[in-house]
Amino acid sequence: MSTTTPATPTTPSAEFAGRTALVTGGASGIGLAVARLLATAGAAVVVADHDEENARKAAAQLESTGARAAAVAMDVTDPASVEAGVRFTVETFGALHLAVNNAGIAGPAAPTGAYPVEDWDRVVATNLSGVFYSLRHELPAIVASGGGAVVNMSSILGTNGFAGSPAYVAAKHGVVGLTKTAALEYAAQNVRINAVGPGFIDTPLLRTADTQAREHLISLHPAGRLGTAEEVAELTVFLLSDKASFIHGSYHLVDGGYSAP
Repeated sequence: MSTTTPATPTTPSAEFAGRTALVTGGASGIGLAVARLLATAGAAVVVADHDEENARKAAAQLESTGARAAAVAMDVTDPASVEAGVRFTVETFGALHLAVNNAGIAGPAAPTGAYPVEDWDRVVATNLSGVFYSLRHELPAIVASGGGAVVNMSSILGTNGFAGSPAYVAAKHGVVGLTKTAALEYAAQNVRINAVGPGFIDTPLLRTADTQAREHLISLHPAGRLGTAEEVAELTVFLLSDKASFIHGSYHLVDGGYSAP
């Protein structure tokens, strides 16, 4: 197995100048990496997160680099909170062109026949309904702004099963189907909608796993390592860019070969 260290992400040009992006779950992990890359490329970025304090810290970090950024508290399981976050974005920067629906949770590990109902409801509400609520309010705003692009964050478990994670797997499969449907509906209105499926990524959440669990996850990836948030961000931002102008309704894996066997 290769254990090659990933290359430092390239710095794009200011191709998103004049555009506004909303990133849910943007205060940490993959969401923060996406927000940083969009800001580097010239976008005005709204960091939306249920953790308002960390969202404000992330936005301040972006502003310290000269970017235009703002933070908003958003609970993606609450349609009214999502509507308010989208409205805040448009009122703050005048439009919405780009969205990354990244907010999600893992949930506990348990077999389907014993999975706690309350945890099923919580995981599906965040990981699937949260994406729907986000699209429900983002898409009219993007259309009103003349068009743009959306990336929904699914997972490798949007196409694979994983024992002990029925709610997460079902929700992430649902995100892929929702993405394809919305893409069909909005392509003629100059809105591209795609999904990204990360493998297991080296985020703060996985760093808390015990050594044996972490090594097991690494072993599932032929690349011989976990992915980085920056690698997922590079693919996500490409899909938001004009370079991906003919990509509609697709599901793109960034998984170190996890899904190849």
